[in-house]
Amino acid sequence: MARIGFIGLGHMGGGMAANQARAQHQVTAFDLSAEALRRAEAAGCRPAASVAEAVKDAEVVITMLPAGPHVRQVFETDVLVHAPGGALLIDCSTIDVDSARHVAGRAAEAGFVFADAPVSGGIMAADAGTLTFMVGCPEPHYAAVKAALLPMAKAVVYAGDAGAGQAAKICNNMLLGVTMLGVCEAFALGERLGLEPERFFDIASQSSGSCWSLNTYCPWPGVGPSTPADRDYEGGFLAALMLKDLKLAQEAASKSGAATPLGAQAEALYALFDRMGYGGKDFSAVLQWMRGRPEALKSGVP
Repeated sequence: MARIGFIGLGHMGGGMAANQARAQHQVTAFDLSAEALRRAEAAGCRPAASVAEAVKDAEVVITMLPAGPHVRQVFETDVLVHAPGGALLIDCSTIDVDSARHVAGRAAEAGFVFADAPVSGGIMAADAGTLTFMVGCPEPHYAAVKAALLPMAKAVVYAGDAGAGQAAKICNNMLLGVTMLGVCEAFALGERLGLEPERFFDIASQSSGSCWSLNTYCPWPGVGPSTPADRDYEGGFLAALMLKDLKLAQEAASKSGAATPLGAQAEALYALFDRMGYGGKDFSAVLQWMRGRPEALKSGVP
């Protein structure tokens, strides 16, 4: 049993902390939301009154925070100051590569081992303990990081040194955003051409159009495996979070000089979708907009 300090109990972090408690670890958790703390306590975590209290006796510190500035502040102001020497520090937030490398450098200076380990899988996977983690850290420390993440994971994959986890995450999610838009466009076109969505799925999922966004996360309600599309696009990967990841990818592309025209177009489309008021729906809900039926996102009509 390990002593874990868990910071950030939002849509993803709450389920992740609960899975650490289910694995019989002693989890002391903190969040600015009193309701999130109550849910964590009901799931077996001990609520803390501050970040400092949550990490003061921790062997492992795990953070799940909204953005790079939050990660920098929490680590520099609280974690590196109050965590015991030798604690393993793991940030599972999705942030910019520069922030991940900055925090890794500050942690190393303070004598800590730090890993950036962003996740793939969404809210349901966070609750079920079936997330995929992409880890950036010095390779000799990877085994310890993997062991700490396993209670929350379906897979833990080593990406490389500091910042590599974040690089893998933003590249993966840029690919995901682009492929989902392509799948949605294909369904919308097929409908206009009189092609039944079930038949299109049966054909494309076994043909050259086969991909995860179609086969596993089909955006058309009632077609293929169960997905958020079957729950009025609730409980999945929010469109607003996809937009955040696409923005991170475009910022990284600009800084590195990489050409990502499809990623840029995907960002623009999800930004418009978000401004229309649908950022709280699953990112696959863009299908209904492409069908010309955004009212379906409010009525629940397929």
